[in-house]
Amino acid sequence: QVQLVESGGGLVQAGESLRLSCAASGDVASIDAMGWYRQAPGKPREFVALLDGTTTKYDDSVKGRFSISGDTAKATVYLQMNGLRPEDTGVYYCNVPGTWYKQGYWGQGTQVTVST
Repeated sequence: QVQLVESGGGLVQAGESLRLSCAASGDVASIDAMGWYRQAPGKPREFVALLDGTTTKYDDSVKGRFSISGDTAKATVYLQMNGLRPEDTGVYYCNVPGTWYKQGYWGQGTQVTVST
């Protein structure tokens, strides 16, 4: 079992920055990749970024503005969000992807609100 706890959300103005953190605990040795998703009100949850070893992947909407990184020793993944826009508003969820042989996990989410 893996537990994920996000932090760092808040209310900012457009153009400002936030850094989200996701701390993993439990069976962290089983984690190969960690990522972030977000969900705006009334919309489905969508992919934001993924860190898989040293490989990163981003949704086109955040490329060049967001950066995902990790600290293996702390079992923590970060999402640095720069140049925030109102359309970035939503609940941001940390995710450990599931595979055919192991389950995935989700955090409880942290709210990010970007005002104009």
